[in-house]
Amino acid sequence: MVDLNPIVPPTPPATRGATREQVDQSVRTALLTGRFIPGKAVTLRGLAKDLGVSPMPVREVIQRLAAENALEIRANGRVQVPEMTAGRFDEILTARLLLEPELAEMGLAFLDPADVDALEEIDLEIDESLGTGDAEAYMRLNHAFHFTLYRASRSEILLPLTDSLWLQFAPYMRTVYGRVGTRNLIDWHKAAIAAIRAGDTSALRTAIASDIRDGMGLLGRDGLNGA
Repeated sequence: MVDLNPIVPPTPPATRGATREQVDQSVRTALLTGRFIPGKAVTLRGLAKDLGVSPMPVREVIQRLAAENALEIRANGRVQVPEMTAGRFDEILTARLLLEPELAEMGLAFLDPADVDALEEIDLEIDESLGTGDAEAYMRLNHAFHFTLYRASRSEILLPLTDSLWLQFAPYMRTVYGRVGTRNLIDWHKAAIAAIRAGDTSALRTAIASDIRDGMGLLGRDGLNGA
């Protein structure tokens, strides 16, 4: 029977190296959009079947993501999202508040008007997803908004660290959104865009930090007890 709702979308046939990178991207996207459900383990063979590839590149990708603390491999070989503890949550929040406002300020120097227009387009789509309660679309678009800004920084150190942090908390955010919805989320993106257009680094840092605190605050209130 064909799985109509796989954890990750199928990966087209390709060379071994290309397949590994495609699997990596597919699994990371699945984590970022909450397709990996906290507490629910999956198998390497099952993931490989979903992706339409052999288990070898999946094993390599899972081992890489386990090294980033985004996934863990249990003693029985099954794979799951690591448990979110209060201590882990506090560290992720602290790290995000240290890294992301800095990346945003670094990115500001390299953004051009077309980039800002793209951010506004993404934010309009975010408004639409909030209105319809489409949590998966919101998570995909929210990630696109932040990383359009962060990637502009051209950072070789802070950007990979931030990417790893998002992989660690995203599955829990999806669980919370599924329970409490997205309609009450505060959108700090418009304040960020206004700060970018004004070239106001202080206001941009404040908008990004506020966005992080509000989002992680929702996870802190609802995710640790119910996820």
